[in-house]
Amino acid sequence: MNTKMLVVLLGGLVLVSGCVKTVNDQHAFALSPGKDKFENRYKRTVDLVYAAALDVVARNGTISRESVINPGTNAVKTIEAKVNGQNVWVRVEAVDPEVTSVKVQVRTRGGGTDLSLTQQLQNEIGIKLATP
Repeated sequence: MNTKMLVVLLGGLVLVSGCVKTVNDQHAFALSPGKDKFENRYKRTVDLVYAAALDVVARNGTISRESVINPGTNAVKTIEAKVNGQNVWVRVEAVDPEVTSVKVQVRTRGGGTDLSLTQQLQNEIGIKLATP
């Protein structure tokens, strides 16, 4: 009886858990596939916004990878990092020649979401861009 119950619970856990697509076009483990990312737009160049995002993430954690998706005129720059033991992904891309989009996504080690850290990083990037 106990073994059957354990098998049913583990099977249910496998069905509930899964993967989510990250902002750098990869996949990550997720227990809760809910909202885990925020986007802000700034009237700044991609390079300026990327430098601000890189600085903020480096101050808060450890950067594990930087990459460029679609190199060329419409380059998308991404950052992967660990902040407070949680996985962080940042995507910086041009919306048009004057506006740049920044998406920040955070997942906990257990596959959950951490919206407060996501918002904190977004706010710090905005503050970094607003200060000379």
